[in-house]
Amino acid sequence: MKKFFIITIASLVTLSARADEGMWLLSLLNKNIDEMRAMGCKLSAEDIYSVNQACLKDAVVGLGRAGNPFRHFCTGEIISPKGLVMTNHHCAFSLIQEHSTVEHDYLSNGFWARSSSEEISNPGTTASILQWMEDVTERVTARLNDEMSEEERQKAIGEASTEILATVQGDHLQAQVQAMFEGNQFFLLVYKIYPDVRLVGAPPQSMGKFGGDTDNWMWPRHTADFSLLRVYTGPDGEPAAYAPGNIPLVPRHFFPVSAKGVQEGDFAMIMGFPGSTDRFLTSFGLEETMNVTNAIRYEARTEILRVMKTGMDASTKTRIQYAAKYAQCANYWKYSHEQNIALENLNTMGAKEQIEREFTAWVNADPARVARYGEALELIREGYAGTRESTITYAYLGEALFAPELPKFAAEMGEALDMLCSGSVPDHVTDIEGRLKNFAGRFFKDFDREIDQNLVATLFPLYRDRVDESRWPSTFQLVNKKYKGDFAKYAREIYASSFFTSEEALSAFIDKPNAKKLAADPCYQLGKAIRELYRQLAGATNDAQEKINKGNRLFVDGLMKMNPTRVWGPDANSTIRLTYGQVGSYRPKDGVIYDFYTTIEGVIQKEGPAGGEFEVPQILKERYAAKDFAPYGKDHVVTCFITNNDITGGNSGSPVINANGELIGAAFDGNSEAMSGDIDFEEKLQRCINVDTRYVLFVIDKIAGAKHLLDEITIVY
Repeated sequence: MKKFFIITIASLVTLSARADEGMWLLSLLNKNIDEMRAMGCKLSAEDIYSVNQACLKDAVVGLGRAGNPFRHFCTGEIISPKGLVMTNHHCAFSLIQEHSTVEHDYLSNGFWARSSSEEISNPGTTASILQWMEDVTERVTARLNDEMSEEERQKAIGEASTEILATVQGDHLQAQVQAMFEGNQFFLLVYKIYPDVRLVGAPPQSMGKFGGDTDNWMWPRHTADFSLLRVYTGPDGEPAAYAPGNIPLVPRHFFPVSAKGVQEGDFAMIMGFPGSTDRFLTSFGLEETMNVTNAIRYEARTEILRVMKTGMDASTKTRIQYAAKYAQCANYWKYSHEQNIALENLNTMGAKEQIEREFTAWVNADPARVARYGEALELIREGYAGTRESTITYAYLGEALFAPELPKFAAEMGEALDMLCSGSVPDHVTDIEGRLKNFAGRFFKDFDREIDQNLVATLFPLYRDRVDESRWPSTFQLVNKKYKGDFAKYAREIYASSFFTSEEALSAFIDKPNAKKLAADPCYQLGKAIRELYRQLAGATNDAQEKINKGNRLFVDGLMKMNPTRVWGPDANSTIRLTYGQVGSYRPKDGVIYDFYTTIEGVIQKEGPAGGEFEVPQILKERYAAKDFAPYGKDHVVTCFITNNDITGGNSGSPVINANGELIGAAFDGNSEAMSGDIDFEEKLQRCINVDTRYVLFVIDKIAGAKHLLDEITIVY
């Protein structure tokens, strides 16, 4: 009773604090540092971001993929002088899955490299570390004028960006020019991008995904959502492709890891690579997000997940094959649903409409503003009206027609096979047969024919019933004529007769290509029809989209002019940002107060059956029964805590840093009550869910027995 009273009073005090909206650019931190220090931060702006000295940003890693390394899917933090990186378990989930087999089920059992020789390479995964950034707005806008069309404007921006990138000097540097504030400002960001990233350790899925889809986007949480990677360099310490002789990265800075814990009201900041937000979205865009994007995604993925789950439950092999696919699909399935609920509950539409009314009144008060901004909202309205039908079609095309993998694979592979059959392979392409077989091998590793066939049978009728006949793939007419609209029968027959369903049959075709056989293959025909439809739709809405782009640019420029004293944060776009706030509980609804932390006791309380979302490993139950927590706790171990930091997708795995620059956690989720946050930041409810470093250390030590990893970490008690 006494403990509850203390927690309640602390919670009520914190409820008066407001979350701080803003994903701040590091090079502009001097605008924020006074407020940060008033909240308890003991660091200077130079300690956080500096070009000339080692600083916190040197220990923050953007995880990407070789094809598009600037599009960071997650964040990590360097926690040792040997390039050891901590990120989320769900960030490394696809890597863990890729290396798992029935014989070596790292998903179920976890993975811990006992030496550097056991660390597993992950071709295609990259780690980016920002070197510096600078505002290049004047250099870009010098090429622009108000008479340009949006197409001409984009061309000029591209030319200016190319010139700016050509001025970047230094070995192993890669750079991008990124637009901010809907194309009103531009920044140059220069990175070193490391392509040798190896898997070091991960807890079993029962801990790393504890709570599964049920707990996803929810608080309270008890998830050990972390994993360990290591960045390697060439012998010269510079980025290099994987090679046995590579060495661990020696970072300019790494985070000390705190085992001291957190208290209500403690300062907390997060640095990472948030993916995207739409804080400047208008009411017209919001209506589309809710009633088209989110609604269609949730509708289609409900069926996708059902089909996948049925197949996964029937086979251990299939469960491993589809684990990452299922998790990726489920994440934004639930996000879409919970975001729509939050947007409705918080009347975000009303808030957006109020902003637009205020903007209109401000514009109409001055003829010069009318001339400059008067058309902004009308352009946006017309643009969304003009793209409405195509947006619906695109949404169903992406969520339904592109969900089965085989047609898409057959179409992609088919383009290369066309060249092989015709003998028109470009001279610079060597060993095309070997390349195609390698591509096929990667595809079939995680492919289940029955699941894919059932996805066609389930989702193609959904597309047919929701989309106008004029926008059907040509093969749909065949289904209506030959199969009387029975997509299940159609799917059974084409999957039974296509040589694309078998790696052996496909390999034999590559050895003896035949143009007639390729053209007659039903999966090739289906994939080609879908791709042709996609290409026909592409560009059909260019004029309407230009109206949206121009309207948004003018609207955002006007908003900033309307509120000149406000410190504005640009929307997230996968570039590095900092957000600051405090540890704190919250009141989600009347009569309910959520504390700011959870403990291992909650793991035991939530325990469910083996193989389920709330399975608790036996070794964890033994450690709990023995109260074997020291030195990470006395009566319990704190598992997770919450802060009011402003984060979004891409921030997963980001370092949560205390006032002294020490690591106290890794961000991994947001709370459902504020799922509107990507569109309209909710000051009273927004919470960031983090795994506590004490739980991380406890798992590495007491569960994994990987003390050799603790030996390279600087732990602060």
